[in-house]
Amino acid sequence: MDAASNEAWPVEQLARVSHVSEAHFARSFKQAFGLPPHRYLLTRRLERAKALLRDTELPILEIALQTGWNSLGTFGRVFRDVTGKSPSDWRAFEQAARHELATVPHCFVSAAYRPGMTTAVSEKRRREQAGKKEAPNKPEFL
Repeated sequence: MDAASNEAWPVEQLARVSHVSEAHFARSFKQAFGLPPHRYLLTRRLERAKALLRDTELPILEIALQTGWNSLGTFGRVFRDVTGKSPSDWRAFEQAARHELATVPHCFVSAAYRPGMTTAVSEKRRREQAGKKEAPNKPEFL
């Protein structure tokens, strides 16, 4: 999943390759990684998207497609739900602060920008629609 986060990774396929049931795979994965498989995959996709937004001038549509989304609208909505900013706002913010990151090791930058997805995006949306705004999952760094 890490090496090819842009691909679809259905639990059925992962369980079949692992020779276990879907329920056992999902439970074991969450126990090992702290997140369900789908949320883990979203985390990796968002990490990659943030890096591409920060480090390249690729169009946002191209970044969405390269990181596994089939729709610019879905990418933008999920990105905003998790980060609190649209992809274009994120890019502008990151590029303005780029010079400050030049001396920071890449592994620290990646860890600081890793999305803290403790709540499923769909659950967060349901809560917001019910009028129960949540605080951001993770504070902004750098």
